[in-house]
Amino acid sequence: MQTNQVRVGVGVLIVRDGRVLLGKRAGSHGAGTWAPPGGHLDVGESIAACAAREVLEETGLVVEETRAGPYTSDVFVAENRHYITLFVVARCSGEPALLEPDKCTEWGWYRWTDLPAPLFQSLANLHATGFVPDNAA
Repeated sequence: MQTNQVRVGVGVLIVRDGRVLLGKRAGSHGAGTWAPPGGHLDVGESIAACAAREVLEETGLVVEETRAGPYTSDVFVAENRHYITLFVVARCSGEPALLEPDKCTEWGWYRWTDLPAPLFQSLANLHATGFVPDNAA
């Protein structure tokens, strides 16, 4: 996909017991990398609504609370894509289900200081800034 448009993505950092939920991507760009639940912001959709929708679609978890996090500017050179990724820190209960196996092959909980590799570019860019989600230190 070649485009001259900058897309807006939303990444949802679900934090529980000092760990964040990450999935191993499949199918789309970034296959084989680890990323939080998330996706494209739809026209007219709020960031919180996008976060809740994407988490529910991908994991079956219901977002109970969100707060705005930082953003990253992510250029995927090989795919000729540029995203602004808006991160949201969220709280959910329950355990994630693998609802989109063509997009994510597994879910796991990881300490922010010991994330799996390789990371999806937007998450790697966020991690490099020194940002630490609440309760994930």
